[in-house]
Amino acid sequence: MIAIIDYGMGNLKSVEKGFKKVGADARVTSDSQVIDDARAVVLPGVGAFRECMKNLSNRSLIEVIVRSLEKGKPYLGICLGLQVLFSEAEEFGKCRGLDIFQGKVVKFTFDEKDKKIPHMGWNTITIVNRPPILSGIPDNAFVYFVHSFYVVPGDQTVIAATTDYGISFTSMVWKDNVFATQFHPEKSQELGLHILKGFAEFVQKA
Repeated sequence: MIAIIDYGMGNLKSVEKGFKKVGADARVTSDSQVIDDARAVVLPGVGAFRECMKNLSNRSLIEVIVRSLEKGKPYLGICLGLQVLFSEAEEFGKCRGLDIFQGKVVKFTFDEKDKKIPHMGWNTITIVNRPPILSGIPDNAFVYFVHSFYVVPGDQTVIAATTDYGISFTSMVWKDNVFATQFHPEKSQELGLHILKGFAEFVQKA
């Protein structure tokens, strides 16, 4: 079973529906024991980094997430679920993240006359280090984004894909059992479903 972590933010049902479409057993839960017992965890989310960390803390979910990662359990982060893996975010003052990866989360700073903020809609990914869950996904494939902040990894080796939006930013990271996307697979139609299926297949083999 894949546990989709409910911390009060994000389109959880869309993620659950996506996994169901590809035949995966995925359930939305905020129960620490269910998350502990799951074979994999998914952390989706849209919104503010600080509020995300606050909600995770208030629901006593940080410990179980970190424990799952330390056990080598497959993890898929989506949007905020990618950003909170990093050390800190520069959002209304610094806010600490889970610190799984060294690096920070920063805001797009270009002139909105050039590029609108948030970065919203379809854009392409350039695969620089292909993770198993992108098997069969072509380079420069279009996926769906909604975000105003992006990650700047301290370790370049975790970067799996980049995207151009005024600048080239990290749109996916991968290390061992940890996969995370700045884009939304659950909103990326058939290609997104292929990625969710790829993660479910990785879980089965893990």
